[in-house]
Amino acid sequence: MKAEKISELTTNRLSIYLRCLLELRSEGQSTVSSAALAKRFHLNSAQIRKDLAYFGEFGIRGVGYYVDTLIDNLRTILGLDHDHNVCIIGSGRLGTALADYNGFRKSNFSVKALFDADAKKIGKKVGGAEIFDIKNFQSVVKRNNIDIAVIAVPADSAERVLELVAKAGIKAVMNFAPVPLKASDHLKVRTVDLTTCLESLSFFLAGTESINGSGLKPKRNTRRKR
Repeated sequence: MKAEKISELTTNRLSIYLRCLLELRSEGQSTVSSAALAKRFHLNSAQIRKDLAYFGEFGIRGVGYYVDTLIDNLRTILGLDHDHNVCIIGSGRLGTALADYNGFRKSNFSVKALFDADAKKIGKKVGGAEIFDIKNFQSVVKRNNIDIAVIAVPADSAERVLELVAKAGIKAVMNFAPVPLKASDHLKVRTVDLTTCLESLSFFLAGTESINGSGLKPKRNTRRKR
């Protein structure tokens, strides 16, 4: 099945399954059923089987899944059977925090470069990666074989940065700028909007207050069917 036909929700769940399986392997468990996996990690067994079925038959009747084998298969499906070089555009507080994120050191993702337009920042290092002048973006990307870009710039600069990323041939982008970015068919953009996430949590809290007798409850559709 082509990657573009698989939803982000599915790939997100595959990543979760992988983490759960890695935990089981660290505990010495060699096999697991979808039901046991679901019960242990509060997942849905039917959803697990459906998600895995997109990519083949991995289970064995009477046994379930071999943990090591399924880990290897999921890593291949998720493209984690090889390393990815990452660059971060914007070396402000968010960009530097991402570059110094300890989780990268335990993954297949390695931050190779940061970029900025501020001359005072050029040449400094964050988490072992050097900050380069954004003017040299294409040459640095090519030299370091960068295949994923992280945009951590203000909203009014994000669109120009995306154009620069596309021209450099990078096809995968994680966008932290608080603005939706329109990408071409050959460029995958994943936007992480922290404000939207917080507002969603605020909505949940508002709903909880409504249930407790305060605030406004959502209106129900009272129209009768004809």
